[in-house]
Amino acid sequence: MRRNHRAAIFTATVLAGTLFAAGCSSSSGGKESEESGAAASAGKATTPRMTVAMITHASPGDTFWDLVRKGAQAAAAKDNVKLVYSSDPSAGNQANLVQNAIDQKVDGIALTAAKPDAMTDVVAKATAAGIPVVGFNSGVSDWKKLGMLEYFGQDEDIAGQAFGKRLNELGAKHALCVVQEQGQVALEARCAGLKKGFSGKTDILYVNGTDMPSVKSTITAKLTQDSSIDQVVTLGAPIALTAVQSLSDAGSKAKVATFDLNKELVKAIQDGTIQFAVDQQPYLQGYLAVDSLWLYKNNGNFSGGGTAPVLTGPAFIDKTNVDSVAEFAANGTR
Repeated sequence: MRRNHRAAIFTATVLAGTLFAAGCSSSSGGKESEESGAAASAGKATTPRMTVAMITHASPGDTFWDLVRKGAQAAAAKDNVKLVYSSDPSAGNQANLVQNAIDQKVDGIALTAAKPDAMTDVVAKATAAGIPVVGFNSGVSDWKKLGMLEYFGQDEDIAGQAFGKRLNELGAKHALCVVQEQGQVALEARCAGLKKGFSGKTDILYVNGTDMPSVKSTITAKLTQDSSIDQVVTLGAPIALTAVQSLSDAGSKAKVATFDLNKELVKAIQDGTIQFAVDQQPYLQGYLAVDSLWLYKNNGNFSGGGTAPVLTGPAFIDKTNVDSVAEFAANGTR
């Protein structure tokens, strides 16, 4: 289904036995990570070195996760943490990466639960092994059931409802919610929330988010088929920018608004190509996830008291305030 799916599975399989032992990760948390996070660090902890594994469901090439990793690297540099980052869009392969972290006896694990059922057993195993686990980005409705200590991210249902209400204010009547990965709980929750908050009609369109030509043609076909669609809602910045191209190809007068930011999306808001974006602050999610594990180990702290998530969004970015985040987006941290 995904263009790079086989490669991703192969990579995860190979890494499962070697990633943590060999330090062969995209972010080892050593000198390179410390330097990359130095600009955001006020100082460096003198506490004993600890190892944190960060494991996400990121697809190859998805730039959203670059922001998460930069935040995690900044916290790791400040906290004297060795950060080992790995990812796989396959829930089963992601669970294997978590198991590998457990086997390597890391000091803490930060993970995303885009497919919560796949994380049940490995989170339980980590807890039994005395390894604290925090969640971020995906799984806001499931982190407590899974037995995680804390959660950092956006309540996607609330964000979706707020998005729908914003569309009401803009006078939209027929929205198309484009989901780039079917069954991913955070994405599905966004469209479900949108339906609750939006007083107009909402259609759901599933696309293959790892194949942009396919995304473009699928959205174009839908807009050509139904000219009553006046609003396209995307769930990621790259999808939004591709949807703009689909509008042109279909000769549609619909508008585009989206969840999530990148520097290209900021420019599109500035020039009016995109109406607005909902920012969940992925840099902050990565930073807080790592920092929370350091605080737990060294001071027994629980963000949110261990009972409530720490919300990093939703924050609406439109023409009225986009300039205030443009500089940070250009630097790759928003």
